[in-house]
Amino acid sequence: MKFLELAKTRQSVRKYLDRPVKREKIERCLEAAQLAPSASNSQPWSFIVVDKPKLKESVAKETFSNLISFNRFSLQAPVLIILISERPGFLNKVAKAIKDKQFSLIDIGITAEHLCLQATEEGLGTCMLGWFNEKEVKKLFNIPQSKRVELIITMGYPESKRIRPKKRKPIDQIRSYNT
Repeated sequence: MKFLELAKTRQSVRKYLDRPVKREKIERCLEAAQLAPSASNSQPWSFIVVDKPKLKESVAKETFSNLISFNRFSLQAPVLIILISERPGFLNKVAKAIKDKQFSLIDIGITAEHLCLQATEEGLGTCMLGWFNEKEVKKLFNIPQSKRVELIITMGYPESKRIRPKKRKPIDQIRSYNT
């Protein structure tokens, strides 16, 4: 698939088939994520793949509540991938102090999108979730306080092959040359 076709095909999937995802496909997605660039080559990420049904259900239940239910679909996904940010190294701390930018979060976004684009190539759907109970997710996996759970990515075979039209601002509104 050419890159623009891949980018047009990738979308947030919220309905999944009840079909397991082969580990080989998950591994290729993780390999794509591993290849993502990062500031000072810090690679400030690690991943926990959750595919055991009961454990996956426990994690999924931390992405919604009775009051806020928009992530309830995570219960359907056969795989959840927890994306953890590592403590920034010395160079990144200095760069953050000087430039007032949290480079590790930029890096997390890049690696997450690499993973999701590879999943699309594999015929899988994904959805990045930023809304979840981090404290409880950290407790489930004994994740140290010094690390953050930045995203949970749902993964599985989409219930529908339909690609929704992208609602994006026109290119003329978001681009300028030399000014």
